[in-house]
Amino acid sequence: MRFLNSAPLLLVLTGSFLGLTLPFGKLAFAAGIEPSLWAFVISTGAGAVLLAAFLIVGKRPRLDAHMVRYYIIAAFISYAVPNLMTLSAIPHLGAGYTGIMYTLSPVFTLMLSVLFKLKRPSLLGLLGILVGFIGAVIVGFTRGQVGQPAEPLWVVIGLLIPVILALGNVYRTIDWPKGADPTELAAGSHITTAIMLVPAILFITGGFPVAPLANVPWLVVAQILASTCMFALYFRLQAVGGPVYLSQIGYVGAAVALLAGTLFLGEAYGLATWLGAAVITIGVGMTTRAQLMAAKAD
Repeated sequence: MRFLNSAPLLLVLTGSFLGLTLPFGKLAFAAGIEPSLWAFVISTGAGAVLLAAFLIVGKRPRLDAHMVRYYIIAAFISYAVPNLMTLSAIPHLGAGYTGIMYTLSPVFTLMLSVLFKLKRPSLLGLLGILVGFIGAVIVGFTRGQVGQPAEPLWVVIGLLIPVILALGNVYRTIDWPKGADPTELAAGSHITTAIMLVPAILFITGGFPVAPLANVPWLVVAQILASTCMFALYFRLQAVGGPVYLSQIGYVGAAVALLAGTLFLGEAYGLATWLGAAVITIGVGMTTRAQLMAAKAD
């Protein structure tokens, strides 16, 4: 399928599915589901479906020392920790505001990519990232929803999310197992994440409170579908676009989460927040244009 080689299209699709995860997380919290358990649902569902798809097409997963190392490290810094932080922050910051924190990931990813001498974007791409960062800063100063200012502690926690995501973006590129299939890596990473989350759930909740999941089966199915689609495209986007371009799914995800939070969850944001979101959109347009120009040059 040709779209699997189009970095801009993969960016929009992956970012959109990411954006849906944030309002879904808020609905899960409202239904009494613990954030740690919801993170488990995301990884278990996505990992199981992707593994089944990988096996159905006749492929067999490779399991050696390199793959095991990759799964453990990628699961911890790319999914287990940031997902727990994100889902815990949503009730305090709102789905839209938490999503906007993801927009800082490209800046940190770029810094780490330069440090590790990975592929750098063009001048237009760099300017796009800078514009997106300015938009994120504007949003950050608004401190959340109208009438519900976020606590500084949760703002700080929210700001740590893109730092950890950036570490994951760069690590996955540096240590990508040679010849590994993106679907294989996505499935293995999420199954490993789910295993890691079990002791975390037991420690945080004192048990394994799955009963509330039965009250919102439609939400569980919707989340598994969204996360499966996102992670199926996520690793492909990293292979096609590289870690810095991949990190910009946060821009798209933030826009989707902001709109979903406003239209469907009753979240209200001030003019400055929307202005910042508009600036972020301009940044995405610039980096997407730069990627298209680079693809034509190649």
